[in-house]
Amino acid sequence: MTFILIKTIHLFAAFIYGGFLITDNLFLNKMPRSLDQEAHTKARESFMIFVRKVVPPSLIVAVLTGLYLITQVFGEVNDAGLSSFQMLLSLKAFLGIWLGLRGGLQVYFKIQPFVFKGHTLPFVFVLTIIFLSQFMYIA
Repeated sequence: MTFILIKTIHLFAAFIYGGFLITDNLFLNKMPRSLDQEAHTKARESFMIFVRKVVPPSLIVAVLTGLYLITQVFGEVNDAGLSSFQMLLSLKAFLGIWLGLRGGLQVYFKIQPFVFKGHTLPFVFVLTIIFLSQFMYIA
């Protein structure tokens, strides 16, 4: 029961974070095409006021619950090495931890990333994590 509860919390938190990245990369970045710079800045800031309250804690919750879930499903490493499932899960965990560290350092410690300052790379990582989560059980 604990596993299902934590997995549900994990999914909701990941949806909030991933949903923001999808919205930002697919919709908000396109607004300058139909709005002047001042209107775009005002609209984006209005949106970001709410994002700053919800998305960073959701990212941290997603990473922490994801770490718990890994401990429950990773399994033992046999003599032949990691299974396909374990390799894909490890890659998924690496990307999730990278996102969590980047987001946590940026939001809570005000350390801005030196490279990849936009949301494009996190967006690609989230999409990769989504696809990995679908393929790791059949690989």
